[in-house]
Amino acid sequence: MNMQTPEAQLIELTPLSLSDADWITQGLSTFDVAGNLTVPYPYSLADAHLWLTGTEFWKHPDNLRLKISHPGEGGIGVVSIRKVENMPTLGYWLSPRFWGRGIMSRAVRDTVARYYRQTVTDIIHSGVFHFNMASLAVQHKIGFMETGRSSIYCPARGGDIEHIDTELTRDAFEAAIQ
Repeated sequence: MNMQTPEAQLIELTPLSLSDADWITQGLSTFDVAGNLTVPYPYSLADAHLWLTGTEFWKHPDNLRLKISHPGEGGIGVVSIRKVENMPTLGYWLSPRFWGRGIMSRAVRDTVARYYRQTVTDIIHSGVFHFNMASLAVQHKIGFMETGRSSIYCPARGGDIEHIDTELTRDAFEAAIQ
C-alpha cells in the first residue's frame, strides 16, 4: 500500500553527524516536540553533542539513527531504532511545521524496512504517550499493535505520563505494507 503524499516522497533519510547538532537542539527545545518524548528539557547543544557522539548504545551494530531531510530545509526530524534493554526500540520526532503531511509515516516505514533487511530481528518495540494519537496512527499504519500501558517520565511535562506500549512483528509489518 502506498501511503505517501507527494511531499513525503521528497524526504531523504541519511545518517546523522555532529554537524546536525544545531538543528536537533532547536527541534528538541520546543515543548510541542519534547512534550511527546523523554529527552532532557530544555534541550541543550551539549545534550545533542552527547547524543550524537558520546552514547554507548549507538555502538551496537544493529542500531540505526537517521536524519529526515526535506529539500530546501535540511534536517527536520530524526527516526531511530536502538537496543533498549536488548530490545530493538523505535523512536522518532519531527518539526511541528511538517506534521500532518505523511512525512513521518514514510520515514518510519522506510526505517523499519531497512532495519528488518539488515537484521534477523523479529520484534521492534515502541510506544507513545496516551495523548499522542497522531504518532500512534503512524505506528498502526505499518502494523504495530498495542501491548499494554506503562508510566514513563517526561522531563518537559515534569512528571510520569501514561504510555501506550506497542510492538511490531516482521510478519505484521510485511502484511501492513503490501
